[in-house]
Order: sequence, then C-alpha cells, then structure tokens
Amino acid sequence: MSTEARKPPPQIALKIRRILGGKAGWNGVAVQLAFAAILGWIGYEIVSNARANLENQHIAAGFGFLRNNAGFDVNQTLISYTGSDTFLRVFVVGLLNTLVVSVVGIVFATLIGFIVALCRLSPNWLLSRVGEIYVEIIRNLPVLFQILFWYLAVLAALPNPRQSISLLGIAFISNRGLVIPSPIGGSGLAPFLVVLAFGIVAALALRFHARRALFQRGQVIRIWPYVLGLLVGLPLATMLVFGLPFTFELPQLKGFNFAGGSRIIPEFVALTLALSTYTAAFIAEIVRAGILSVHKGQMEAGASLGLSRGATLRLVVVPQAMRVIVPPLTNQYLNLTKNSSLAVAIGYPDLVSVFAGTSLSQTGQAIEIIAMTMGIYLLISLLTSAIMSVYGWRVSRSLGA
Repeated sequence: MSTEARKPPPQIALKIRRILGGKAGWNGVAVQLAFAAILGWIGYEIVSNARANLENQHIAAGFGFLRNNAGFDVNQTLISYTGSDTFLRVFVVGLLNTLVVSVVGIVFATLIGFIVALCRLSPNWLLSRVGEIYVEIIRNLPVLFQILFWYLAVLAALPNPRQSISLLGIAFISNRGLVIPSPIGGSGLAPFLVVLAFGIVAALALRFHARRALFQRGQVIRIWPYVLGLLVGLPLATMLVFGLPFTFELPQLKGFNFAGGSRIIPEFVALTLALSTYTAAFIAEIVRAGILSVHKGQMEAGASLGLSRGATLRLVVVPQAMRVIVPPLTNQYLNLTKNSSLAVAIGYPDLVSVFAGTSLSQTGQAIEIIAMTMGIYLLISLLTSAIMSVYGWRVSRSLGA
C-alpha cells in the first residue's frame, strides 16, 4: 500500500488560523466569535434600554436640540454670545473657555516646573530647600482644594471695585477680577498682521538656514540683525505708512463697577493659578529626573569648554534630557486639561459647566451631550499626544537617536 505525504496547508489558511486561533487552531475561532456575539448583545441591550427610557420620558433622541435657543447667559465668552443663541453656540463657547484655560495653564505650569526643577538642582542650599518644600506641599494637596483656596481665600478677599488695586492707572484688580485695557482694531490692522506673519515665517526660515549651515559646514551665521529687522523694523514701517493697527480702550470706574476695557473673571484666574501650580510640582520632578539621567560628565565637559553652569544646562544637558522628559510631560499636559473640568466647582463656564451641566439640565439630552463632551476631551487628548510625539521625535532625531 502506497502512502502519500501529507500536504502542508496553504499559506492563506495558515495566516487565517494564526490570526483567529493562534496555536489553538480553529478551536479558538469559536471562542472569539462567542465573545464578539456577547459584546454585540450587550451593546444591543444598552441601546434598546436607552431608547425605551427616552420614549418613556418623551425625549426625542438626536442632535436637533443644538438648534434650539439656550435661554441663559455666560459670564465669559471669547466670541459673541447672548441668551437667545443656540445650544450649539453654547457648546463652542464652553469649548473655547476650556481650551484657553488649558493652554494658559500648560504654558505657566511648564515655566514654573522648569524653574522649580532648576532650583532643586541648584548648589545653593536655600533655593534647593525652597524647591523641595514647594514640590512636597503642592503635589500632596488635592487640586480641588487648591482651586477653592485660590478662589475663596485669596481672590474673594480682594477689595471691591471702588477700592480696587490700581496697576499704573491702566489696570485694576478687585474681587470681580482683573480689568485691563481692551484693544480696538484700527485701519492699519490688516497690513500689520500680514507683515508680521511674513516676518515670522522669514525669521524661521533664516533660523533653519543658520542651523543647517552650522551642522553641515560648521559655519556660524549671525542672523539676529535680520530677525530684528523682520520682526520689529517691518511692523514699525507698516505702522508709519498705514497707521496704528489698534488703539486701547481704558477701563473707567462708573458707579460700583468698571466700564470699558476687558475683564478677566476671578474664576479664570483661580482655576489657572491652581492648575498651573499643581501641575508644575509634578513637572518639576519630571524635569529634575530627566536632567539627572544625563551623565554628570556632560556638565564637566561643558565646564571644560568654559561654559557657565547655566549655559551648560541650556545648551548641553537639557536638550539631552528632553528625550526622557517629553513622555511623562505629555501625561501631565493631559492631566491638566482633564482637571480643568473641576471648574464647575467655582462656576467657571467651561465645557462641562455650561454644556454638560446647564444645557443638559435644560434639554435632558444626556446621551448626546455626554457623548459630545467625551468626544471633545478625547480629541483634545489625542491632538496633544500627537503634537508632543512629533516634538519628541524631532528631539530624538536632532540628538541622532
């Protein structure tokens, strides 16, 4: 009796079996299909239950409510808004308020964090202890407590507008916020912005050319006179030709409050200060760990070249430490953005407060509003992660990693 050698299974079958079943072969397919069916059934039950509850409460599903009038005011808006605007406008207003407090908080948290980290690494005993005390106290207090502290204990204790603190007679601080001069666009605004944008692009191009010449040919090109002319000279010449791009409207005390100017509400100040100082404590430890991860021989090499300690840190150590700093730094930026939702505790009109709070209570569209809010926070987090990933990749590439 002749026996034939068993033919190996086709490559396509092997790939399918490896993807679906792994080493268990086709037996794993049934398990995965059953698991997928269970997930599908759970999703179906959730949707059916939500639809039934909405019908029982006579709430129409969908996003048509966004076209309805909101009927309430918001005390800080970056765009024009009145109570007769739609819920979609409320969504945009809340989103912009969330973005502005997040961006400003990230900038200040980064600056404070780097300064505190350098203080902790300073050979000066007093600076080192001050940085250590700051980190140990701030990062061990709940961020909500710090928000309430700045709002209730610090800003609420400021004098009323009639007894406000004057800053050079053009800005005033009171328990109703900070009032500053308001810019008003003039006839020369459009050409000024065009020339300024051109100057910025040209200055960046010059910087790129100078860095390329330095790394490829070792040639040092002094570009600061050209950059100064592009960023200062051209805009000044434009103002002489077309007039001032804007004028300022100064705030004036009328009655019991200020009229004119722009007002920064105390809720924004308290939230920004609390988020910045709290996140800065964690950033300081991240930066300190990143700097310590660089071999101490780099500091000695900088000193042997005649560089000061500050110049060595700025030019040699910190650029190498950024590879270690960027990943956890990104996480702190995301935490600050998400912690901004605590603004509802002090009445700052962020996305959670005016959209997931007031708008939800008026419309009852909980599923749609919560889904939109979750989607926006997810999108902000993904964009932040993408930007920081690109920056980290550029840092690694510049260091030859």
